Amino acid sequence: MAGATYSSAGVNLDLYREGMARLPAHMRRTHCPRVLGAEGGFAALFQLDLKGLFARGYDDPLLVSCTDGVGTKLKVAVQAGVHHTVGIDLVAMSVNDALCTGAEPLFFLDYVAMSHDDPDLLEQLVRGIADACVECGCSLVGGETAILPDVYQRGEYDLAGFCVGVVERSRLVDGRQIAAGDVAIGIASSGLHSNGYSLARKAVFDIGGLSCADSVPACGGRTVAEVLLEPTRLYARPVKVLLDRFGAAGQVHGIAHITGGGLVENLARIVPESVQIVIERGAWPVPAVFPWIEGLGSIAADEMERVFNMGVGMVVVVAPDVALEAQRLLADTGHEAWPIGSVFGAAGGERVQLR
Repeated sequence: MAGATYSSAGVNLDLYREGMARLPAHMRRTHCPRVLGAEGGFAALFQLDLKGLFARGYDDPLLVSCTDGVGTKLKVAVQAGVHHTVGIDLVAMSVNDALCTGAEPLFFLDYVAMSHDDPDLLEQLVRGIADACVECGCSLVGGETAILPDVYQRGEYDLAGFCVGVVERSRLVDGRQIAAGDVAIGIASSGLHSNGYSLARKAVFDIGGLSCADSVPACGGRTVAEVLLEPTRLYARPVKVLLDRFGAAGQVHGIAHITGGGLVENLARIVPESVQIVIERGAWPVPAVFPWIEGLGSIAADEMERVFNMGVGMVVVVAPDVALEAQRLLADTGHEAWPIGSVFGAAGGERVQLR
């Protein structure tokens, strides 16, 4: 009787090495001169201060760290057999959070847990991660791939991501500067992003009885898979444009990434007790994906607003005298944006009101 091997236990080291060999090329295209050290080490090195090379000197730098996953959107990716877009989602969920402090994203690491060795699948995932890192100006410096045959059913996997950024203390954006008269500008989402998928899947697949290949007339005839796997929008470039223009003068007072909890809960994270933001329903067009899901699942309107971003993926709160220029700058970067609310002196009650 032959003895047990790692392969017989579900881990194929030859396939694992093949998968690992495909990743450095994707990582290298995200790198900048601040990435140091040899590939394949146990830790990545990143040089924070490069005064001589890029004039990126910091007087009082603060490191910013974020971590997140993609959630049950991965179930749709597995069902559809489409995997590169969820790598974009992974980066977006952490980088977009880091941007809310006014930070420059520096580097990213991923954790990929798979049911079995699959070099093609792994490369698709990391290609999407690298594509998003390039878009955000963030270096993919390393990660971990775990093969866990007894944890995940065959073909399933999970993703987690970790972003580190930096912000000068004097340019930190934390919401404390939000004041009466400020304007809340909503920046368009690309769709569901990566939140609310347990509810969306229930509405679409369990109640609606649809499959990934079915057409969605309400969404321009795209398939269910195309609609649900639309990747989370990356906001690094438009936020950088706003901060480059208004950050030094302290005219960007707050930034909120609209994820699970919708507009009200995520904006409330940054609003001081002394003020209230009033968001006006109807100030922006709600993308067709949301009423489509609402109708399939007979979901109450307030539940939709509590779970989904409803078409606004990020909110920037700015001083009133720069609101129009901020909208113009966002439009120049290709991002649709609208004034969706105003800041008032607090009169008691909730910090964010949706009316």
